Amino acid sequence: MEGLRCMENNMTSLPKTMTAIEIKEFGGPEGLVLATRPVPEPGHDEVLIKVAAAGVNRPDVLQRKGGYAPPPGASDIPGLEVSGTVAAAGSGVTKYKVGDQLCALLAGGGYAEYCVAPEAQCLDIPKGFDLVQAAALPETFFTVWTNVFDRGHLTGGESFLVHGGASGIGTTAIQLAKAFGARVFTTASTDEKCRAVEKLGAERGINYRAEDFVEVVKEMTGGKGVNLILDMVGGDYIQRNISALAVEGRLVYIAFLGGAEVKVNFAAMMLKRLTITGSTLRPQSVQAKADIGSRLEAKVWPLLSAGTVKPVMDSTFPLAEAAAAHRRIDDSAHIGKIVLTV
Repeated sequence: MEGLRCMENNMTSLPKTMTAIEIKEFGGPEGLVLATRPVPEPGHDEVLIKVAAAGVNRPDVLQRKGGYAPPPGASDIPGLEVSGTVAAAGSGVTKYKVGDQLCALLAGGGYAEYCVAPEAQCLDIPKGFDLVQAAALPETFFTVWTNVFDRGHLTGGESFLVHGGASGIGTTAIQLAKAFGARVFTTASTDEKCRAVEKLGAERGINYRAEDFVEVVKEMTGGKGVNLILDMVGGDYIQRNISALAVEGRLVYIAFLGGAEVKVNFAAMMLKRLTITGSTLRPQSVQAKADIGSRLEAKVWPLLSAGTVKPVMDSTFPLAEAAAAHRRIDDSAHIGKIVLTV
C-alpha cells in the first residue's frame, strides 16, 4: 500500500496528457503526426520516464510501413529506446527513484513526452554522456550484443563482417568487435562511408556498389573467409554470405531489408558446417532483455564510460519533426544514429 500511495502522489503532480507521435496511416514519413495522448501510468516494476531524447531505428520504419506491429500490451507509439528522468515509480521498483536519469529499452512508446519502461530494462547513463547520446544506446547496443556475442559467439582473434557498417547497428558492431579483439570488415554504399567506418576500427570498408564483398573478405583472410557475419540485408546477400564464411562460420540475421524469400543452395552449409541463425529483440521477454542488459552493464558500459566505445551521432531532430528524421533514415545517407529531442 505504501508503494501504491507513493506512486499516486507522484502521478498527481504530473500532467494528464502529453504530446506524442502516432502513425496516422501506414506508408511514408508523412504518416507520422503529432497527437495528444494520456500520460501512461507505470505498472508493477515499471518506471514512468519524462523523455529527453528518443533514438530512431529501422524497426520504427518497419512499424511505420505496417510491417512490424507492437507486441501484445505494448504502446502503438513508435520508439524503442529513450533517455530521460524518472517521473514516477510503480510498486516493486527498487533501483531507481524519482529524479534519477537513465536510458531504457522499450517495446514501444518512445516518441513521446512520457513513456513507461520495466525497471529491468533501464540502465544508468554512462559517465561523460549527455542524455542525447544516451538515447542512442539501448536498442542498438542490446541488439549488437545479443546477436554478435551471445548468438554469434564472436571471440578475440576471429574475423567478422558486418553489413551496413555506417548504420547505427554497424557503427556499434564495428567498435565492439574491435574492442573485444576481432578483425572487422564491413560494407557501405560510398567511399566516404568506407573511410568513416575504417576510422571506427574496421580493417577494410567495402564499397558494395564497386566491389564484391565475397572476393574482398576471401582475399583479406587468405582464402578462408570470415568466422561471423551480421546481416540485415538478406535477399541475394544470403547466398553470398554463405560463400564468404569460413569453415564452422556463423551467419546471424537481424532483418531482411532486401527480401526474406530467395532461392538458396545450402550445400555449402553442410560442407563447411555453418550455423545460420537470427533474432528480433522487441518480442523477447522482460527477463530476457534484463539478462542482456546485465551483460552490457558488466562488459560494455565500462568501455562507454572510458570513451573506448561511443555512439556515432548523425543528427538530431525535435520530436515534432519525426517525419523529417524518418526521411533522413529512409534516404540512407546517414552515418550513425538519428535521435529525436523532446
